[in-house]
Amino acid sequence: MSNPPRLAAAVLVTTGPAQSLEILLVQRSPALRFFGGYWAFPGGATEDIDRAAGDLSLASCAIRELLEETGLGAEMLGLEMTAARALQAVLGNATTPPDTWLSGLRSIVDSGSFLPVCRITTPAHSAIRFATDFVQLHIEHPGTLELDGRELIAGQFITPDEALAQWRRGELPIAPPSLLLLELLAAHGSPAFIAAASRMADSFEHGEFHPARFSPGVFTAPVPTPTLPPATTTNCYIVGVHDLYVIDPAAVDLEHQQKLIRKLDSLIADGAQLRGILLTHHHPDHTGAVAVLSRHFDVPVHAHELTCAQLPDPDFRRGHALHDGDRLALGVAPDGSPGWQLEVLHTPGHARDHLCFIDSRYRAAIVGDMLSTLSTIIIDPPEGHMATYLRSLERLLNVPLTTLYPAHGPAHRDGHALIAQYLAQRRGREQKVFDALGHTPQSLEDLLPKAYGDVAPAVHGAALRSLLAGLEKLAEDGRAAALPQGWVRIA
Repeated sequence: MSNPPRLAAAVLVTTGPAQSLEILLVQRSPALRFFGGYWAFPGGATEDIDRAAGDLSLASCAIRELLEETGLGAEMLGLEMTAARALQAVLGNATTPPDTWLSGLRSIVDSGSFLPVCRITTPAHSAIRFATDFVQLHIEHPGTLELDGRELIAGQFITPDEALAQWRRGELPIAPPSLLLLELLAAHGSPAFIAAASRMADSFEHGEFHPARFSPGVFTAPVPTPTLPPATTTNCYIVGVHDLYVIDPAAVDLEHQQKLIRKLDSLIADGAQLRGILLTHHHPDHTGAVAVLSRHFDVPVHAHELTCAQLPDPDFRRGHALHDGDRLALGVAPDGSPGWQLEVLHTPGHARDHLCFIDSRYRAAIVGDMLSTLSTIIIDPPEGHMATYLRSLERLLNVPLTTLYPAHGPAHRDGHALIAQYLAQRRGREQKVFDALGHTPQSLEDLLPKAYGDVAPAVHGAALRSLLAGLEKLAEDGRAAALPQGWVRIA
């Protein structure tokens, strides 16, 4: 069951004439769980004081958050900044909105400068969900930004075209919903973009993929799969702009296979060409739509030489085997740079045939089941091998990369930080396994509560396999041994 979304508002603060319109972007603190470190529009969750404002609840949330986070909006409320900050303090403790606040909101709404744009609801599989109402607020003289310094650490007024150019150069990480609205604003202008935004939001409500792009040229398409909890979906990735590759088309049911096909059809209709399908490895929660897409688009499947032979549906167009160091041409990068490529890395350990793909321009890394942003990765012997897996992680740690795209969970902006965290956790787990051992033989079942007592009972089966992988590594290191009666420590 998905988490119910919290209501929220985000404000597109615009200023200047239509031909040179500028919009406010603010950088969220890297410490925030939701789009930490990304540039976005100011905003936040609806509070009780906003709900108490009745038909002005949206305006209350939007203007209150704007005032708290940036100091903007005071003039439109008819207040000096000192008075506006005093009113803000009153709102923080009140249960009923003061008349001063309601009359100020009414004047803003009635001025015609406050325009609802669309509502975008975070997909059901997401751990943190918001139903966000985006509104445009046009301010002729916005004044000086006074950022709160906690949630927001930087801000700037910028034209949509320049913001998008900086994003395409990899200089300005923009949160996906804000990126979409900037693209529509740049394409249609204001206020015409509002109709396009409303149509786009309606398509999300009817099940189409959200435009989840955390770096240029990588589109994330999560689909339900029979994977291990807490994950419920596997991320399929569409990489490229003019020359496209689909990585891990995981959809197992007809509905989501058709959804992938519709997305690819729309990109092809806009002038792109699908070059092929790439696989990180053969596991069934990564390969559900391989044969369907290969047949539908008549494109080859490229993977490690061990992968294709293990796919359940052999009716697909076979491409060439991929090896460590191979490069796949992507054409021209989103910023116009020529010679854009996908680099292939062989990263065994979770599976013998496991591959990662890193784009040459932005160093975005699609890492399959090497890491997850939801949980740990299962190493299941004999296919899984802990020492090999750790060597593959260490290799990734020494490869230049930026945003890391896992098969399960959202993208992580600092790939190296996540890899280092994983390595530290694995070292800590190895120590717990070693500490659980004694000189009296113990079975896996005896050791599990001592070494994995912090994991939920629902995943004890998977934890048992990872425990075995950890014990085998200790044995290879000369620190443990498997006797007929069980596992023992070697001093």
